[in-house]
Formats: sequence, structure tokens, C-alpha cells
Amino acid sequence: MKLCTGLVFCSLVLGVSSHSWLSFLGEAYEGAKDMWRAYSDMREANYKNADKYFHARGNYDAARRGPGGAWAAKVISDAREGAQRITDLFKYGSSGHGAADSRADQEANRWGRSGKDPNRYRPAGLPRKY
Repeated sequence: MKLCTGLVFCSLVLGVSSHSWLSFLGEAYEGAKDMWRAYSDMREANYKNADKYFHARGNYDAARRGPGGAWAAKVISDAREGAQRITDLFKYGSSGHGAADSRADQEANRWGRSGKDPNRYRPAGLPRKY
């Protein structure tokens, strides 16, 4: 736990090097809200094959907030995928189950954070509301 806290703190310090703390923290907060909104929309939509779109969209929206939002998107995305790998390990053992899906999720996360259009991952027929 101390190592995790230390890594988060170090990445926060490095992310703020040329940015004011207050602005960075505000962007991070808003970026975290963007990530939560994408997750909530994904759960609400409950649409087959839409997972990657919501990953890309959440990261895209958060990163547009600025360096703080991009940082929050990366931390949240990495934590979520790390937690999923752990639960898959307990559920399926060391079979590698879910590894390809996790890599694809991370690809969509990076795509969105880089500012590219998240609609690349949008499945046909997903309601326009999302």
C-alpha cells in the first residue's frame, strides 16, 4: 500500500511540474468525473461490444481538461485494469483469461487520452444519447 501511495504521489508531482497545483487538482477532479460519467453511461447503455468506446470516451473527455485530467484518466484506467487482472486471477487462475481484453481496453484508453476520436470504437446501433 505504501508503494502504491508513493507511486501515485510521485506521478502527481511529476504531472504538476510546470502547472499550478490548484489548476492541476481541479482538472484531475473534473477528469475523474468524466471517467465516472463514461462508466455510468456504459452501465446504463448495457450495449454489447460498447466497452471499448466508453473506455476511449472517458479518457478523451478527461484528457481534454488538461494535464490533471489526463493524469486522472491514466491513474483510474490503470487501477481499473489492474483490479480486473487480479479478480480474473482469482476467478480463472493463471490461464491468461481476460489478458487480451485488458490489452484492448488499455489501447482504447490510450487512444482516447491522446485526443483521437473515441467514435473509432463506437459500435453500430449504440443510441446517439451516448
